[in-house]
Amino acid sequence: MDEVMEQIKNTLNENPVVIFMKGTPDFPQCGFSMRTCQALRECDIEFSFVDVIAQPEIRESLPKFSDWPTFPQVFINGELIGGCDIAIDLFEKGELQKITKEALNKSELV
Repeated sequence: MDEVMEQIKNTLNENPVVIFMKGTPDFPQCGFSMRTCQALRECDIEFSFVDVIAQPEIRESLPKFSDWPTFPQVFINGELIGGCDIAIDLFEKGELQKITKEALNKSELV
């Protein structure tokens, strides 16, 4: 379990915008993951993803790590933003576009 938690931490440290989802952005395996990926794509930014179906150990451990029970989970700068509803709400307000671009710009400076 510690190894999986380390893997999650490393993924978050190495990627400014990450979605832990069911499936992949090109082949999402649930509607919530699909809608969240669409919102991220509409932000016109690069983002990383982890397919929790292909990695069941992460699917099991991430809710304990994030204290969030469902998928997808969107992290920006290592912080949980939330799931589908929150990501869509932020997108509709124009905030998701802003915070994802800021995260990418910040990571390029490091």
